[in-house]
Parts: sequence; structure tokens; C-alpha cells
Amino acid sequence: MKNKINFILGLLLVASIAIGQNKVTDIGFEIQVYPTGIIPGIRAEKSIHKHGVGSIRLGYQIMDHQDFGIHDDEKGSGYGLTVGYKHYFQKYFTGLHLSLRTDAWYNTLDWKDNTDAGLVKGVTKILVLQPTVELGWTFPLSDNFMLVPAFAAGFEKNVYTEGEPTGEGLILLVGVTAAYRL
Repeated sequence: MKNKINFILGLLLVASIAIGQNKVTDIGFEIQVYPTGIIPGIRAEKSIHKHGVGSIRLGYQIMDHQDFGIHDDEKGSGYGLTVGYKHYFQKYFTGLHLSLRTDAWYNTLDWKDNTDAGLVKGVTKILVLQPTVELGWTFPLSDNFMLVPAFAAGFEKNVYTEGEPTGEGLILLVGVTAAYRL
């Protein structure tokens, strides 16, 4: 009987060590830039299986669409939330990864148009959904510190607009995350 108990305890110990090897939690600061804006944020990730993590980000978007939007000048900012899934191609949650992410942003934009009748100004509030695909690489700098450069491509869609329509469409982002691994 004692051997069976020791055997079961041994199996539980090995199983807990094996499971523990595949669990990570990363918390870090992320910054993404794109041709007309910048997005700083706080990002947290938690492993959900041996090659995948779920992620969440709280961010603040600062944009200057210039004349790339619908109006001659569009500037604004807003808060957002990102949820996503990241798949690692190597063990231990390092190296190459591919992510699917969706952002929801609540932005306020001040816009201007130079018309024949003169300068026209306005304010638009928008709710933006922004699904993206991200390709990146996680570099361990030590046992606990990670550096994660990444490139993302996606689409911005204004799903709710209060005021005049503003720019939306393809978005390309370059970013880096500095994270602490628990």
C-alpha cells in the first residue's frame, strides 16, 4: 500500500512539474506605431496550452490622420481594449509567434475641411473595431525579461459614428513589448 501511495505521489509530482513548465504569465508595456499614430499600452498574457497564450491590452491611441482620412485634417485620441491569441512555433513561449488580435477603440477626432465657403470644423466620436494579424519574435533577455518586436496588419472599421464620418481602412503597425515573465 505504501508503494502505491508513493507511486501516485511521484506521478502527481512529475505531472505538476511538467504542467508548470508550460505555464507563463507576461506583463509588460507595449508601444505600436503606424504612419498616422501611436498606441502605448499595458499588456498581459497568460498561457492556455503549451504553444498558445491569451492576451489583453489596455491602451491609448493618439492619431494625426492629416489628409489621409475623409477630411483635410483629422486629429484625435481615445482609449481602447485589445483581446487576442498568440501561437508560438517553438517551446517555452519564445521565438516566432503569430497572433490574432481585435481592438475596440473609443476615439474623439477633431477635423477640419478647407472649402470654397471657408474653414469648416467639427468633432466626431467613433467606436472602432480593428482586427489584426501580428507576426513577432519573443527574445528572452533573462529568465524574467522579454523583448518582443512585432509587425501587424489589419483593418479599421468605424462601427459607430457620432458626427461626420472619418477615415477608416487598412492599418499597418510596428511595435515592441518589454515584458516581465512571472
